[in-house]
Amino acid sequence: MDNVTGIARKVQQAPWRVQRQWIGLFLLGLVVVTLMAGLHLSVTTRTALAGRELQILQDEILDAQRVNADLETQWANLTSYSAMRERALAMGFRPARADEILYVFAAGYQPPQPVNLSRPVPAAPVSLILPAYRQSLLEWFSDQLTASNPASGR
Repeated sequence: MDNVTGIARKVQQAPWRVQRQWIGLFLLGLVVVTLMAGLHLSVTTRTALAGRELQILQDEILDAQRVNADLETQWANLTSYSAMRERALAMGFRPARADEILYVFAAGYQPPQPVNLSRPVPAAPVSLILPAYRQSLLEWFSDQLTASNPASGR
């Protein structure tokens, strides 16, 4: 028995060693919590930056749409009938008289055809079944019997 108690005393750790283990576990936990907090902060920062970039890009799209609409309005004003007429008159053009108009005929030119919006008349349905397959099994059997016995049916 003395031998067992001696071994137990040798295996039993000193109190300072136990304290050191608890401090090590606490510091390990603290390091893990710090790493998790840093990872969370990193992910949150990247998400916030991506969201901000998305807002900037959306603002740029809206600005481009506004500029495009403004340019379309300017183009419509510049190509309107009244503006074109004023510019043509300012450059010395005038409306043509009937005796000044010359028509040139181009061989092979096909004028645009009007669009036909009516429904096309459906063609008669075409049977997709071959004549050989339009016969029932009984009719085929009857034809085979008649063909094999020429004296009975004809």
